[in-house]
Amino acid sequence: MKTVDRNRAAQYRAALGRFKKNKSAMAALTVFTAMLGILILADRIAPYEKGILLNPASRFAPPGGEHLFGADEYGRDVFTRVVHGGRLSLSLGFTASAAAMLFALIPGCAAGLFGGITDEIITRIMDAVLCIPSILLSLALAAALGPGFGNLLIAMVISHVPGFTRFVRSLTLTIVVNDYIEAARASGTSGLGIIARHILPNALGPILVQTAFVSARIILIAASLSFIGLGIRPPAPEWGAMLSEARLFLRRAPHLMFFPSAALVLTSLSLNLLGDGLRDALDVRFET
Repeated sequence: MKTVDRNRAAQYRAALGRFKKNKSAMAALTVFTAMLGILILADRIAPYEKGILLNPASRFAPPGGEHLFGADEYGRDVFTRVVHGGRLSLSLGFTASAAAMLFALIPGCAAGLFGGITDEIITRIMDAVLCIPSILLSLALAAALGPGFGNLLIAMVISHVPGFTRFVRSLTLTIVVNDYIEAARASGTSGLGIIARHILPNALGPILVQTAFVSARIILIAASLSFIGLGIRPPAPEWGAMLSEARLFLRRAPHLMFFPSAALVLTSLSLNLLGDGLRDALDVRFET
């Protein structure tokens, strides 16, 4: 057991070394860490009151001076709204992707480990749901449930569980062919014991990589739904909702469109580059 732990620790050190050599991944990590730090310290950097305070004297104020990113049609500070909108977007993306992965772990592992009728039932159910693209399923669920953070979170989780389940199943199928799985079965280890002790530890790297990719996708889908009024509605400072409001003033105040768009692009790009870096560092080979 100690030998296995030492080997695993050596693998993690080697993976960390490969990750540090990846310049794009390190740049993405730097950008994402800086953004995350700003979001964590949002209440100190940009008090929420500035993002909801109506100030007619500052309507459409350009970037600079008192308003770093300018002001919107109500005189609200755009920087404050972008920062607090990032809190909503990132919390939604990470929470939804983590929840979808957790809900997918048991059925995905069970399908790959037990095979037979268990695999057949789970796979057919997931295939039926996967016939609908995730963005269309999210759209339908959001329309049925109504706008709001909670309903949008539910829609994101439900629409991404099938894809995660198929992903975990494929990982499990590559792990169960190893001799130590047969040895665990021969020693009488239960299915849950095999999943907890052998499958999940060996699947952790690919799961983290996939979660990073899916988090970026969920943030973009959530912003798209908010843009058309099916996600988080104004006056909540969410990036998609801010873009929906800004499109009416594109010529008069282009900064209203630029800064939320830049935040959305930087977040999605950094998460995807981080996922690529983790995939290369952990030597994970799969199709995203």
